[in-house]
Amino acid sequence: MDSIQQFLPIIAMFAVVYLFMIAPQMKKAKNEKKFAAELKRGDKVILKSGLHGKVAELYDKDNSCIIETMSGKLKYDRSAISMELSKSLNKPEAKS
Repeated sequence: MDSIQQFLPIIAMFAVVYLFMIAPQMKKAKNEKKFAAELKRGDKVILKSGLHGKVAELYDKDNSCIIETMSGKLKYDRSAISMELSKSLNKPEAKS
């Protein structure tokens, strides 16, 4: 019984680290992967670099997409698209 009590703080520390650090990161990665898979032509997006554009084409073979901007078309990896900023850009605005 005494040996279990010695390891209890270490076990509790691992549980706290998992609950507050590892699990949320795994959930965020899962949501970003789902967002990238659900992209479609015509979606307005913001890249992590701050570039605004519209999805012109999607390529499943190399997991990339063509982004149409004011200055032309650029090819980017889907992981370069910011999920949070793009969702806020595409959400319908509230009517006053």
